[in-house]
Amino acid sequence: MSRPAIFASKFVGTISLGLLTGSSLTLSSLILPPLLSLPTLPPALASFTTLRRSTATYQIALAFLAATSFLLAYSLSPRNAKHPYLLWTTSTVLASWGIGWWRQDAEKELTLEEGRSPSWARARAESGEVNGEVVREEMEGWRWGQVLRGGVWAVGWGMSVVGIWGDGA
Repeated sequence: MSRPAIFASKFVGTISLGLLTGSSLTLSSLILPPLLSLPTLPPALASFTTLRRSTATYQIALAFLAATSFLLAYSLSPRNAKHPYLLWTTSTVLASWGIGWWRQDAEKELTLEEGRSPSWARARAESGEVNGEVVREEMEGWRWGQVLRGGVWAVGWGMSVVGIWGDGA
């Protein structure tokens, strides 16, 4: 395949990882703290639910784009130019989603050991009354999950920038 197509694929992957890193760290440091300080729970819960849903949509799309771009660049590269950094950056994208799944599994185990349903189901099941502490715990947990994901994505982004620079592109 032509060198410009390989470079374009690496460039798209690097930009996608940069956007993932920036969005994750912005969410955890700038957007979520004001939601935690809202005086009433219903607006905070509605905002957080919308934020969480829309964030997941865009982060999944960007992660898929980044992983696909790096794998495509690796597979299209000639044998003497197959750089392992392309696989390592792809693994950071996959590892970041592993953090989210691990956190969800840990929360499920904890709630089942305590004999209660998961936090969101419990919060909504209380006859129309939402427990503020449960929502706050969920927001804090999601915030730290975003910090961890952002850190992993930042490592991948750094590797991709150094890799493109090292390629001389």
